[in-house]
Amino acid sequence: MAKELADAFGPAREVFQEVDDALSQKLSRLMWEGPEADLTLTENAQPAIMANAIAVLRVLEVEGGVRLADKAAFVAGHSLGEYSALCGAQTFDLATTSRLLKLRGQAMQAAVPVGAGAMAALLGADFPLAESICAAAAEGEICQAANDNGGGQVVISGHKAAVERAMTIAKERGVKRAIALPVSAPFHCALMQPAADGLAPVLAELRFAEPAVPVVTSVDGRVVESARELPGLLERQVTAPVRWEETARVLAGFGAGIAIECGPGRTLAGLMKRIVPELPCVPGGDLEGVEAVRKVLG
Repeated sequence: MAKELADAFGPAREVFQEVDDALSQKLSRLMWEGPEADLTLTENAQPAIMANAIAVLRVLEVEGGVRLADKAAFVAGHSLGEYSALCGAQTFDLATTSRLLKLRGQAMQAAVPVGAGAMAALLGADFPLAESICAAAAEGEICQAANDNGGGQVVISGHKAAVERAMTIAKERGVKRAIALPVSAPFHCALMQPAADGLAPVLAELRFAEPAVPVVTSVDGRVVESARELPGLLERQVTAPVRWEETARVLAGFGAGIAIECGPGRTLAGLMKRIVPELPCVPGGDLEGVEAVRKVLG
């Protein structure tokens, strides 16, 4: 993960070293050498994904002369990606972001005993249908629509038995497919309330700078008006659904000409293509992607 970026660019190596120092952990070695089972633990995966995104931004700025504040009209992120967006917009620094995500990951993992929760993707469902399926499946347990990814893809989250009931009901209601997801905890549902409670006092003590670039929050799909809103939004984000379809439509509605995905992989590029095909999204999270972004941005 991100090894080619680090090998090719000094600014990327500096980002990974900053993250390692902030966490007093060789996270970069884990990203590059594994073991994968340790990297995918949410307390490691969250800061690692953020580090990848910020390394891309740093390389674009230092090597390509592309400053986020000059080129970007808005920033946004999907779940933990919102932290990458806020860091890129200079709301808080890289070390603070790293420690926040480490804490967030630990709190989310500890909120629910392993095996007690589950998540599943419903393919061929919109958000209202997913909500009605979850309501029918709950039977006194937690079952909620967690990610509105658009294009007929909604992720649900909650108690394992309730999610399994929801998968059966989904098929009965004409949903094309219901796929159990290999996750370590049921994210973005009420079962994460202990994690939100643990994160709240830490967020309350931080000093948030006004973003250098306007931020569209996926908590409710709108532009953040002031840094004063951010502690509450990030606390709510732990249990609230990720409203990515709304977020993508807001970005497209402002007339943006191109979107850049800075994290690893191409997941958001695929989602954006289904939701707002008029807004092309360039995956820029690896060495090849950085070159592609530099070309399109000139």
